[in-house]
Order: sequence, then structure tokens, then C-alpha cells
Amino acid sequence: MQNALKLLISDERDEFNREYAQIFENAGFRLSFSPKDGLKVLDKIEEEQPDLVLMDLFMPHLDSIGVIRSMQRIKIQKVPLFFVKSTFSSPTLERELFNNGVSYFIVEPFQIKDLTAKMLELSGYYNTIEETLEENNVNHLPSLEIQVTEILHQIGVPAHIKGYHYLRDSIIMAIETPEIINAVTKQLYPSVAKRYETTSSRVERAIRHAIEVAWDRGDVDVLNSYFGYTIHNTRGKPTNSEFIAMISDKLRLQMKTAS
Repeated sequence: MQNALKLLISDERDEFNREYAQIFENAGFRLSFSPKDGLKVLDKIEEEQPDLVLMDLFMPHLDSIGVIRSMQRIKIQKVPLFFVKSTFSSPTLERELFNNGVSYFIVEPFQIKDLTAKMLELSGYYNTIEETLEENNVNHLPSLEIQVTEILHQIGVPAHIKGYHYLRDSIIMAIETPEIINAVTKQLYPSVAKRYETTSSRVERAIRHAIEVAWDRGDVDVLNSYFGYTIHNTRGKPTNSEFIAMISDKLRLQMKTAS
């Protein structure tokens, strides 16, 4: 990895698990630490300008959501990716975290190698993920999830919006069960909605919003490689079902070719 990713961890350096620190460093991260105090984490973010922050859900003075909401109060060139850890979870809590800009939520105890791989994945080091993990004996994530996540990032779907998570699950479902694409409203949306304890209509709206965001900020060449016919004529953006079908079909074909 040419430029090491800067990772800020809400823990004292001497108290942080040495094995965990070694795995992070082997994967190419440059570590810095902050006490488990939301205000001190915020100060450290401004001082260090990290690429990623791994912090506890609950901390004195400011919890993790408070830290994220305070980003506009500090001088920072780029908002980091936020990874939040906790000893418990609930669907309501997860929704609140994702709605406030958390990139990834993980429940303790967890596999540090899986977290390391997820950080590499969401940071955009797509072409070096497999090589980096293999060189440093980090377990691979399921290749399908990595490929779907890579495509969504390339297209320009931001990881912090709800539609990103709904799209990722929808595409994976469509790859694993191709016929579901013919029953988007009756089967796919309800399946995703059940997983996130929301409604089908909210899933549909969130996916539509994610596609619109991608069209506004995405790489034209990447969009053209997947949706050329929609860009070059008057049809406009693909529908939700077209978007899911085209991505899932392309990945399914790649998987068949590889096998």
C-alpha cells in the first residue's frame, strides 16, 4: 500500500490489544490513539486528520454519534470513515448509527482480521485488498460481498446512506436467487425490509435516493460501463430493478467466467 491509512483508535496505546495492533499495522495502517473520551477523540481527529476512526459507542462527554455530529465544528480536510464498536446491538441502534454517518458497526467480541478486511474494503483499496490480506495472513471476507461493495463504491454510492446497505443486500439476493428480480416489490423489498426492521416502501425510496446520488457524483466512465444505454439516450437513470439486475447479472457472469 503506497500511502498508509491513518487509523485513530479510542483507547490508550498501552491498553490496546497488542495482537490487534500488530494485525492493523501488518495490513498497512498507521495507528494513533486517544483516550475513551468523546471530546478527546474529537480533538485527536482535528490534530491527526485520520482516514478512519475506530471508537466505542458510549464514551464520556460525547458518545460516538455526538463525535460524528460535531465534525462541522472542527477544521478537517476530509471526514474520516467511522467504525463503532459495542458490547450490544439492536436494529434500532444500528439504524441510528447508520443514519448519522457510521460506516460500519461491530459487536464485541469480534474477529479483528474481519474488521481489518472491512476497513480496507470500505477505504477504497479494492485492487490491493486481496494482495494485502494474503501477504499478512488476514482472512478474506466472502468474495461476493467484496465485489458488490467495490462496485457500489466505484459507481459512487456513499456508504453512510441507508440505500447503500439496502442496495448491497438486494444485489447479493439477486445473485443468489436470480428469479427474485422478477418480484422486486413482492419479494425483494420485503426481504430487505424485514432484515432492517423497516418497510418495503422505505427500502424502495432509499434505493432510489442512492441511485440518484450515484448519478450526481459518480464516475461517468464507470457508470457508462454498467449503464451505457441509459446514459446515452433519453431514458435517464435506471429504475431500481434495472440497477439491481444489471449489477447482479454482470457479477454472476464474472463468477461463471472465473469458475
